[in-house]
Amino acid sequence: MKHKEEVSAGGIVYKKIDSKILWLITQHSQHKGWSFPKGLIGDENKGEPMEEAALREVQEEGGVKAKIVNKEPVKISYKYRFEDYLIDKNVYYFLMEYISGDPKDHDWEVAEARFLPQDELLQTLSFKTDKEAFQTILDKFEKG
Repeated sequence: MKHKEEVSAGGIVYKKIDSKILWLITQHSQHKGWSFPKGLIGDENKGEPMEEAALREVQEEGGVKAKIVNKEPVKISYKYRFEDYLIDKNVYYFLMEYISGDPKDHDWEVAEARFLPQDELLQTLSFKTDKEAFQTILDKFEKG
């Protein structure tokens, strides 16, 4: 089996509605897993900075514009198989605040995008690494 490394960036985006906090989540159109919006850094622009890739992916996959509120990303790592490759994947998630847009405006890579309250989000996320990243981001969010 061939090996390959991938590096992605994305966002864990919150939205305040009155005193309620909602979090953006996306469902992948192929494997149907629920996760946070993310994608390859520099897949179209080779010199793309990580922060730009994260903001771009949130807009493409999540349908919304957001701003990074903590410059220190949370890193997760996992492996997966694709065709005859074993891929080592590193993902860098930034804590982001919603600015504008509608999750319904997501791209083709996503079957659905929506904002959920924290308890529902934790029940919906498909992957342990994303749940761990969310807990780490939540600590950053609560500390301000």
